[in-house]
Amino acid sequence: MIHDQVKDYYGKVLKKSGDLLTNACCTDEALPSHLKHIIGKIHDEVLTRYYGCGLVAPEQLEGMRILDLGCGSGRDVYALAALVGESGEVVGVDMTDEQLDVARRHVDYQAGVFGFARPNMRFLKGYIEKLDELDLEPGSFDIIVSNCVINLSPDKPAVLREVYRLLKPGGEMYFSDVYSDRRIPESLVNDPVLYGECLSGALYWNDFENLAKAAGFTDPRLVKDSPITINNSAQLEKTGPIRFYSATYRLFKLEGLEPACEDYGQAVIYRGTIAHHPHQFDLDKHHAIPAGKVFPVCGNTHRMLRDTRFSEHFGFIGDGGTHFGIFKDCGTDVPFGDGSAQGDVITSQGGCC
Repeated sequence: MIHDQVKDYYGKVLKKSGDLLTNACCTDEALPSHLKHIIGKIHDEVLTRYYGCGLVAPEQLEGMRILDLGCGSGRDVYALAALVGESGEVVGVDMTDEQLDVARRHVDYQAGVFGFARPNMRFLKGYIEKLDELDLEPGSFDIIVSNCVINLSPDKPAVLREVYRLLKPGGEMYFSDVYSDRRIPESLVNDPVLYGECLSGALYWNDFENLAKAAGFTDPRLVKDSPITINNSAQLEKTGPIRFYSATYRLFKLEGLEPACEDYGQAVIYRGTIAHHPHQFDLDKHHAIPAGKVFPVCGNTHRMLRDTRFSEHFGFIGDGGTHFGIFKDCGTDVPFGDGSAQGDVITSQGGCC
């Protein structure tokens, strides 16, 4: 059973982050200085038993209620707890007793280090596919995060459905994970080492985007990505030509988003007021929004900024009352020829076929 294999690998086989055989669960992105400062305040035992790097920390977290899926020894929970402040809360969920023991051992210590009168973090034992079995109120979280964990789940559609159920309207799932350029053969999925190393459980990227849409996240947004190098020759020989990527996505729970980028003549103006982002806000890989400039956006992007926690940091132009067709340069174009190219022949003035 996959759950038992993963619990054994992360609870008994691995004793420290250096025991990992590949770098699949580790990003090479340098942390900004304000996050390095927070990580430096986290207990050494928590850091030692954390099997990854990077930090899944979206913007504008003060006062937010956050759920961390597959929290492990609690490093990200503690870092996020510092960012949300005493008015916020962070809940971590994991299925591995050994990891949870480490995380829970330092709750009071971390609250004291952060200068909080009481802890604003807690840890629950459970499976991320079965969050309905935990005492978590539907629609109660502003943000749900995970750091290279969903690839370890045997039921990824259930994870996404549960995330959608637990998020508030306008809430966001912001997470990093491993993806592949093709579907993984069953023989590799059944390899306990490749699975535990976050490789053979990786979703084919196109399957992931379709699963996200089926769960209600109509317009998945890729934030950043990088190729994964497998530096262990034995594991590289097993995976052969399959290419793997580390990628961060954000999924907004917004009713009525459209499946394509549609142009309604709308624009936004970033005020430059999000902490640590005075000059530019990167909503995703294709929307780097400079401060103080009128920035045309599609209807979906307009809503992702207007109907979420980012609203106060933007000015909004356009009421969306007039549709101008597909938004230019958003990966989709009008599929019909206009008769101007050589070989285009207009033989009819109308008709459905």
